[in-house]
Amino acid sequence: MTPRPLTTSWTAPDRDSVRVRLDGDLDFDTADTLLREVIARLPTVRALHLDMSTLGFCDSYGLSTLLMIRRHVDAADACLHLENRPAGLDRILRITNTLNHLTGSTAEAHQQTPRP
Repeated sequence: MTPRPLTTSWTAPDRDSVRVRLDGDLDFDTADTLLREVIARLPTVRALHLDMSTLGFCDSYGLSTLLMIRRHVDAADACLHLENRPAGLDRILRITNTLNHLTGSTAEAHQQTPRP
């Protein structure tokens, strides 16, 4: 399997949210860049939507990065949405028991709590 570099496409559907399309592999070689980009934009957003429809491979470092993104998003009182997850990623999230943490009740609670 040939590694695919990760590219990100950022859009702002409204003033409080950003959508990031991840295209390629989220792994040891690419994940730190994504984390830095997310952290840089978090102070200005209420919702971060990660579109994973074209995500390729995700290794343990990529999973760790998603967990770090969740921590930063929570600290910013924002909401994280992992959208269009490929089956392989869902399988990793279920096996590691992180699916609900990354996509479940915490995300739903943020959606229902208005920001001051």
